[in-house]
Amino acid sequence: MKRTTKITALAAVAAAALTACDSSSGTTPSGSGRLPQGSEAVRLDPNDFTVDITNKYWPMKPGDTWIYEEKDDEAGTVTHDEVTVLDKTETIDGVSTRVVHDLATQNGVTVEDTTDWYAQDSAGNLWYFGEQTAEYKNGKPSSTEGSWTAGKDGAQAGVMLPAKPRPGMHYRQEYRKGEAEDRAVVLSLTEKAQTDSGSYQDALLTRDTSPLEPDLVEMKWYAPGVGPVLTLTPSGEVTREQLVTEPSGT
Repeated sequence: MKRTTKITALAAVAAAALTACDSSSGTTPSGSGRLPQGSEAVRLDPNDFTVDITNKYWPMKPGDTWIYEEKDDEAGTVTHDEVTVLDKTETIDGVSTRVVHDLATQNGVTVEDTTDWYAQDSAGNLWYFGEQTAEYKNGKPSSTEGSWTAGKDGAQAGVMLPAKPRPGMHYRQEYRKGEAEDRAVVLSLTEKAQTDSGSYQDALLTRDTSPLEPDLVEMKWYAPGVGPVLTLTPSGEVTREQLVTEPSGT
């Protein structure tokens, strides 16, 4: 009960901050220190980015694999999710990005197959350049909803994780109108998280939302040196996704 009360209070503060500070106009240059907001354009300098991702809250190196288990109480399903950093790069909107593969299965059958693109700027911010995703039904692709690529169809790169997060900091994670409009606000840098993979201290906690799904809220914990370890949905769904296996060497 105490934990829920704390999260609810933080979420209320975060919501107020988003309402007061969100911006949907202007241009954000990469390397400026300012994080992108809403639908505003970003001006990317390819020389400001690297595929060597060392962000404290989600470092990535080729071969790293995070294994998650998501339980959906309403649907009664358990999803096995493997996120793997590939030894592969692709140029997105002029920027060389690291390719990450995300495969979700239920009872060994693919339910979602996604390719993501990330790069880190000179300040250490982890940028998100898009995803090519496909949902599967009965073993066959059924939808690519949510796919987007920075620089195409008005889509703009966003920040997945800031280099120096602080409570109240807000930013857009992705933008393609009507398809991908996720945004986040930092709630805390001193959280604890307990999952099947271990116990984590000083975790970053964010509150993730999207105007495309106004009733859905995700609370995400990122452990220093590890990456995402826990995701809860206090509203909109009843799911818990936890890390069950860390990448070797973390």
